[in-house]
Amino acid sequence: MPSRSKILVFAATNSRQSINKRLASHAACVLRDDLSAAVDIDLIDLNDYEMPIYSPEREAEGIPQLAQDFYDKVGASDGLIMSFAEYNGSYTAAFKNIFDWTSRISMKVFQDKPTLLLATSMGGRGGQNVMAAALEGFPHFGANITSSFLFGPFAEHFDTDANRLKTPDLTQELSEAVEAFKATLRVD
Repeated sequence: MPSRSKILVFAATNSRQSINKRLASHAACVLRDDLSAAVDIDLIDLNDYEMPIYSPEREAEGIPQLAQDFYDKVGASDGLIMSFAEYNGSYTAAFKNIFDWTSRISMKVFQDKPTLLLATSMGGRGGQNVMAAALEGFPHFGANITSSFLFGPFAEHFDTDANRLKTPDLTQELSEAVEAFKATLRVD
C-alpha cells in the first residue's frame, strides 16, 4: 500500500473571503492532483483558533487549549502549506496571535516540518514584505522551508471560477515550488 502524507494547509488570516486561502487550497490541489502525490489534505481555518490577544499576564493564567490544538495539528502533519495575507506590510493580527501563543508551547512552532510558503495580494507586490519576514524568521521557529511562491495582483492572474492560476508562467512557477515541497515528503 502506498504511503500517504498528511499536509496541513491554511491561510494566515481570519478573512472569510481570503484570496490566500484560495491560493493555499489551489497549491494543495496541484500537489495532490497535478503532481499525483499520495497526500491527505487538512485545510483549516484560523477562525477556529481564535484566542485572547497574547500577553505575559494572560500566559500566567495558562495557555489556551486552542494554541495546543494548533500545535498538535502541526505536529500531526508531514508538511505545511501556508499562504500569507499581508496587512500593513506584516502578518495579520489573527495569525500573529496564534503564532505568539503557540510559541509559548515551543519555540519550534513548525516542528521542523517541510514548509511551502505562499502569498498573494490584490496589489502588484503580492505580499513581498510578509514573505520576506517569513523566509527570514520562520527557520528559527522550526520551519524547514522547501520553497516559496508569491504573485500579484490576484485578480489579474487567478481564475476564481476555476479556482486556479490562469497565467502560464505563474502556473509553472507554482508547480516548481510545489514539486520542491513534494520532494521532501514521504509520498509515492
